[in-house]
Amino acid sequence: MPSPTDGERFEFAFDRRLRRPLSLLGIRPDTCHALITATRLVVRFGPWTVRSPLENIAGAEVTGPFPSWKVMGVRMSMADRGLTLGTSTEQGVCVRFHRPVPGSEPTGLLRHPGLTLTLADSPAAARRLEEIASALSRPRRAAIR
Repeated sequence: MPSPTDGERFEFAFDRRLRRPLSLLGIRPDTCHALITATRLVVRFGPWTVRSPLENIAGAEVTGPFPSWKVMGVRMSMADRGLTLGTSTEQGVCVRFHRPVPGSEPTGLLRHPGLTLTLADSPAAARRLEEIASALSRPRRAAIR
């Protein structure tokens, strides 16, 4: 597991109204963050962890606001199997992957093509992930020519 000094760390935004019910699931500010290391995106959300190599990131954008029932805790979209790790209704960052990633259940059988995180600085996280996706896709495009 990377240490907090190994990369860029983004904290989750916690809506005051959601703090108590989320804490019952082990989801608290001290157990939740997104970490971008030199090679991976690692998201810790209470007892859940989502990991992906950076080259698997296809893009990212800011989304929201959301109704509370759509972002409270861990939620999988039945429409596209996207995973939401939510703590706030204001905004989030939606990360898209080239290859779906495990994260909602311990066996890894369910895989998610996208991940929405309600981070305190979602615009900065989205910019950074988009920069990474763009930089890593350039060599791949050049090799195809």
